[in-house]
Amino acid sequence: MTKIITLTANPAIDVSTTVGKIAPFTKLRCGPARHHPGGGGINVARVVKRLGGEVSAIYPAGGTAGGRLRHLIEQEGVHSLTVSTRDETREDFTVLEESTGHQYRFVLPGAALNEPEMRACLEQVAGIDPAPAFMVASGSVPPGMPEDFFARAADIAKQRGAKVIADTSGPPLKAVLARRIFMIKPNLSEFLELTGAMPTDDVSLVQAGRRFIHDGFVDMIALTRGPHGALLISRDQAWRADGLSIKPVSVVGAGDSFTGAMVWCLSRGETPDVALRYAVAAGSAALLSPGTELCRPEDVKRLESQVTVREIILPADGSRGST
Repeated sequence: MTKIITLTANPAIDVSTTVGKIAPFTKLRCGPARHHPGGGGINVARVVKRLGGEVSAIYPAGGTAGGRLRHLIEQEGVHSLTVSTRDETREDFTVLEESTGHQYRFVLPGAALNEPEMRACLEQVAGIDPAPAFMVASGSVPPGMPEDFFARAADIAKQRGAKVIADTSGPPLKAVLARRIFMIKPNLSEFLELTGAMPTDDVSLVQAGRRFIHDGFVDMIALTRGPHGALLISRDQAWRADGLSIKPVSVVGAGDSFTGAMVWCLSRGETPDVALRYAVAAGSAALLSPGTELCRPEDVKRLESQVTVREIILPADGSRGST
């Protein structure tokens, strides 16, 4: 039974390669190209599958690139529910400059779905049988596409009893929050924009998150902070996971790996603190993989035992708490 579905509005084939040194007006001789399926929800589904979960990925695909995208996804054992589109699926590319270790990411705009194509994606959410326990709406929305696309999908998923997790930003995130969903996964800058907070420590972050929860937008917030770890905030509890000291090979896919491990754990009935530990391990493991490869299960398993999770206790009077 598929407990998890993911929804991607702006999929891509991610092409990654290396070059000795980037210089203008020069023919740059690159290393071999790697091709991986990309797009937020697709990446989340790839991680869930690698960790042993059952997942279906809903996404649009068009043209030759769309056919290759489907093939790459199915090669990883992820069940696809695709919607054929008139426009070609985009390709993004990532280049590692070997002389400096700098990574350059070139993200092309995707083509907006037309109304029948959007409706077909939403019908996939409505029609999957049995109804999933979780839906992850993740990634960007193409320019020109309605900002409430994920919000419409959230309405359908919630009506079917699914818990909705959103990992997007800007107007699409604000639109989906109007539906009151289960969880969001902002980074620190996105969190500050949403809450208007100016925190100075973990306690003030938790207090800002809890106010946002009490305002009725969301039940839980998974706040990622890069090398500083992550916080998981609910109405009544909060946890901090320390970051791991890792020299990154690539920074692509860390957030999607975090989300994939988080929803995989929750779908198994694990407690939130355990889910946070695995999520930070997966996000850290993604840093060890080249290009757009995402986390490897063996790295997640090895790093999970190294992640320290502590509960953050807030006093009833709202003063500084403890961990």
